Amino acid sequence: MLASPIINQRLLEHLNTGVLLLDADLTVLYMNPAAEALLEMSGKRCLGVPFFELAIESEEATTALEQAIITGHSYTKREATIQLHNQQQMTLDYSVSPVSHPESRLPSLLVELQGRDRLMRISREEQLIAKQETTRSLVRGLAHEIKNPLGGIRGAAQLLERALPSADLKEYTNIIIEEADRLRDLVDRLLGPRQIPKQEQVNIHEVLERVCQLIDVESGGRINIERDYDPSIPELEADKGQLIQALLNICRNAMQAMLEAQPALEHPQLSLRTRTVRQFTIGHHRHRLVAQIDISDNGPGIPEELRDNLFYPMVSGRADGTGLGLSISQSIINQKNGIIEFVSDASKTIFSIYLPLE
Repeated sequence: MLASPIINQRLLEHLNTGVLLLDADLTVLYMNPAAEALLEMSGKRCLGVPFFELAIESEEATTALEQAIITGHSYTKREATIQLHNQQQMTLDYSVSPVSHPESRLPSLLVELQGRDRLMRISREEQLIAKQETTRSLVRGLAHEIKNPLGGIRGAAQLLERALPSADLKEYTNIIIEEADRLRDLVDRLLGPRQIPKQEQVNIHEVLERVCQLIDVESGGRINIERDYDPSIPELEADKGQLIQALLNICRNAMQAMLEAQPALEHPQLSLRTRTVRQFTIGHHRHRLVAQIDISDNGPGIPEELRDNLFYPMVSGRADGTGLGLSISQSIINQKNGIIEFVSDASKTIFSIYLPLE
């Protein structure tokens, strides 16, 4: 028994793959709901609209579609970057198959779309989390190996200080003790927070307002701080002090980048935005509800050579930076099963912090 056109259409409407039918002029004849969601445009508004007004790619891509109509050959393109009608960019795979229009019998194209952004983001997050765990284990082992002899060096210097015949010679033992203490403090910072987190119900906006106060004081009021808060975000269970430290490290880096920019910025601006995201995947865990905190600045951006290793300890773009702030922030957020991501160009940097709210 042959399936009816109504059944076929219902099947198309329930597919997770975006499906479009284009005529010989590459205008849209049909679009299923999955394609509407991918291209962020309703099917009714798209009817009769040229495909590359909805998904702008390259001239070569348009030529390839036209050639598929002429030659009747199918093809697939992987990880194509397209620009939507709202100027947003996305990455997708698409397959093109020449077919005959069911009514006019004229040549048409069946285009199948698969969004890649979410899968690429999940893969990137899994790699980032794995790298963080590996780095944390390495640093933890190295730190303990350093701290043990440091304790011996410090103790020996203290004993030597007592046995010195002249008080003038204590200057040298003081240097040994002070440098041992400095190295111990550096190792402690590498290890991150050592105290057991004090879990309590925390309002994320109270945390952000505290961070804003600190940044305003440290910058001497030279930075304009914009807020765009979603008041419906529920409280989350976290260590308030650690959360303040994690967000402050990010905001402080943004502040320093803007104030030290060359040429100097006329209007340095820090923007804080909060939203909730439903059914969001972090690594390989799917969360019902997640708080998204975006921290953006209009500074010079993060140098290209630092971006892949930005969350590693001792990686810094500043001559006098320790490179520990972002590593510690990522560690704190990871402990809450969250993650920090960023995008950056020459005029803007956005750090996005995702924290599960379950």
